[in-house]
Amino acid sequence: MSSALPPSAAIAVIGAGTMGAGIVQVAAVAGHEVYLYDTSSEAIEKGIADIGKFLARSAEKGRMSEDERAAAMSRIHKAEKLEDLAPAKLVIEAIIENLDIKRSLFASLEEILADDAILASNTSSISITEIAARLKRPEQMVGMHFFNPAPLMKLVEVVKGLVSCDKAAKTTFDTAVSWGKKAVYTKSTPGFIVNRVARPFYAEALRIVTEGGADMATVDACMREAGGFRMGPFELMDLIGNDINFSVTKSVYHAYFEDPRYRPSLIQQEQVAAGRFGRKSGHGYYDYSENAVKPEPATAEPQSFSIKEVNFLGDHPLLRPLVKLAKGAGIKVNHWADEETNGFQIEDSFLLLSNGMTATELTKESGEQVVVFDLALDYEKATRIAIAKGDQVSDEILNMMTAFFQALGKKVSVIDDCPALITMRLAVMLGSEGADAVYQGVGTAQAVDTAMKNGVNYPIGPMAWAELIGLDHIHDVLLSLNTFYGEERYRFAPLFRRHLNSGISLFKK
Repeated sequence: MSSALPPSAAIAVIGAGTMGAGIVQVAAVAGHEVYLYDTSSEAIEKGIADIGKFLARSAEKGRMSEDERAAAMSRIHKAEKLEDLAPAKLVIEAIIENLDIKRSLFASLEEILADDAILASNTSSISITEIAARLKRPEQMVGMHFFNPAPLMKLVEVVKGLVSCDKAAKTTFDTAVSWGKKAVYTKSTPGFIVNRVARPFYAEALRIVTEGGADMATVDACMREAGGFRMGPFELMDLIGNDINFSVTKSVYHAYFEDPRYRPSLIQQEQVAAGRFGRKSGHGYYDYSENAVKPEPATAEPQSFSIKEVNFLGDHPLLRPLVKLAKGAGIKVNHWADEETNGFQIEDSFLLLSNGMTATELTKESGEQVVVFDLALDYEKATRIAIAKGDQVSDEILNMMTAFFQALGKKVSVIDDCPALITMRLAVMLGSEGADAVYQGVGTAQAVDTAMKNGVNYPIGPMAWAELIGLDHIHDVLLSLNTFYGEERYRFAPLFRRHLNSGISLFKK
């Protein structure tokens, strides 16, 4: 049974910036009387004006009627002082990320609001437990973390502090759902779900570039065209703001006592030092000036090799679409049941799905000529595949493997021989971080996937990625990365180990 606040319950929002105004709009459209407070009356005026413009465009485009627009605007009220918020049953704070300022604000609100009013912070990085620690009624304090822009982004993370009561959290959760949001519960830990689980998306991409594995444009193209992401990591960091992303990374890194999995990148530090914050500054990883030309990803030239016959090795479900495409291209495919190898044999050489080892290592270990290829979310729909050859492998063999993927209608990015390549590396590390969040009780597997799909627009959630790749294959990838780098950063998550041994889905206890 839903315990959502009814439309008759007043809502208050403190902070009239972009996020605060967006939350006001969401609540007003849902039918609530909403009070907006800010220490700056000009900010309130601007916030309400921006809401008016947004709703006017929505009405013009037929997303709402003119009557609905007018009614929503009529429910928004300016609050000149905190005492004006007294009728509110839920107060959402969206102000500066400063613990002392937030504590002082909520302490003042406790003197004004009814005892059963819910105090919610939109913080993305400060502990809800810490904010609530000095309150008289800390059990009424929760996190209600929206994503920008609040009217459009579906996710709301409902954060339970150590003493947050179940009733306050459930009412907040159900209210968010009644507002049309995808709500998830999360424990008050650094980064909550999204800002924690997303760290490898940036960190591993930055490491690949740092080590010369591929350039930024190629990494982004592979994550879009093979991984199915709307934006690559460098494009997304430029959109978020490199200063903000770097700040969150440092915050999570220090909050987890310098865990190497969250270590910031020197590349990102240099970008911020140069004032290259991304789109908002006109330059980040890419140049956004008027006549700037965005760099192209590395794309192999068309090859003249004619592939007539291949042997399909193993039977990984992910690779079956490649077999279908090969047959459709007129290539004869023989199936060899190999329990340890996934990929193709073409003539006397091997084209193998990355298992985390470099092609150079695989060539030495096997005594065969090996080229490795990258992961794709859906090989049939993917338009680009990254490949890398062992240092001992000739360019002629590399060109033959390139020709195979080109015959299947794929663009090919030839990158340096870096462990786990691009999409495989990022997907496995996202899955690993999601698994740790689940194992540590930060959220359920369903919550992690819901959060990442709706908070940062991932094509599928990290836990779904893990099941698609297979825990046995993930084990091999992480073991290879751990061996290559000698770092705890690349360990096989305890939750993965448990489910690999049980054979039970990650989505079941």
